[in-house]
Amino acid sequence: MTGAQPTRRREGAWPTPAHMSPGYFAVVMGTGIITIGAGQRGWHTLADLLLILTAGEYAVLVLLSLWRVGGYRDLVVVDLKNPRVSFQFFTFVAGTNVLAAALAAHGHLTAATVLLCVGVVAVTVLGYVIPWLVLLARGPRSVLPDVNGTWFLWAVALHSVAIGAAILEHHATAGTDVLAAVAVISWSVGVGLYVATAVLVMMRLVLLPVEPEDIDPPFWILMGLSALVVVAGSHIVEMADTPLVDDVRGLVAGLLVLFWGVAAWLLPVMVALGVWRHGFRRVPLRYTPALWSIVFPLGMFAASGMTLGGTDRVPLATWLGRELMWVALGVWALTYLAMVWSGVRRLREVRSPFIRSPR
Repeated sequence: MTGAQPTRRREGAWPTPAHMSPGYFAVVMGTGIITIGAGQRGWHTLADLLLILTAGEYAVLVLLSLWRVGGYRDLVVVDLKNPRVSFQFFTFVAGTNVLAAALAAHGHLTAATVLLCVGVVAVTVLGYVIPWLVLLARGPRSVLPDVNGTWFLWAVALHSVAIGAAILEHHATAGTDVLAAVAVISWSVGVGLYVATAVLVMMRLVLLPVEPEDIDPPFWILMGLSALVVVAGSHIVEMADTPLVDDVRGLVAGLLVLFWGVAAWLLPVMVALGVWRHGFRRVPLRYTPALWSIVFPLGMFAASGMTLGGTDRVPLATWLGRELMWVALGVWALTYLAMVWSGVRRLREVRSPFIRSPR
């Protein structure tokens, strides 16, 4: 997933974060949304265990990311300037706010508030830096061939901020107007970016040749983003009365079923594209960090169904969300096992020269 050019690594050296994908915070997004969905489903013990796992994943990835920024800054800059990779940095924002939402649901409001502040600062900085590098500093070359599903992560990050702010507003005793403004503005800008990015992706698919390798797992983010709009909007609808929320509540509520319908329509499309890619065009199915781009959308669609069912009283959405949580949990477990097995194989590879070399 990274666009950095590989540097020569000494044989037998232990792996470092040098070429770690900037999109690896999708692991936190995936585990975090399964945590939230498990809580909605009533699986409280599982939700408690997964919350601990999500927090552990986040802490490890933050440390590895700081190591990468401190020790391999040139590779980070290369990734930031690569339009095929740069939007993956927004997984940090989304992962931060998904963890914040999960912590808030378990009553850890102070930690959730700190994480929300981190997410707001990060999405503000990245929201200016990455588009500037990708769109304005690219020179005369068209960026259209590089458009892919990861571009939706900008909108995903904004909607994750909206969810975090809206959830904290439910529990806040002060600063509700600020939280309402953050939630409504993030949701509104996120919807605009959703539409704009969808147009760019459609232009890429229609105007340029498409190979099976181009339809990769990040295209699932389109479906997950539609569901994320529903979850964020549902929390905004349920916010306490403020002038800003009162102005948009009717509009947001009217769009929830529309976006949930889009997500429901896209789900079989994504499955069919996967069958075409791996079944008919024989693209090998192996573990890459991009597979987490399937876990989060599935979990988010299940969560959106249960949320919409509670907000707009749509029994079909509730039933579908509850049943799909089983599928999302299974896909999360398989992806996690594949990630662990991939890491074990990598460690065996880097240790083997030491084992074979005579003393």
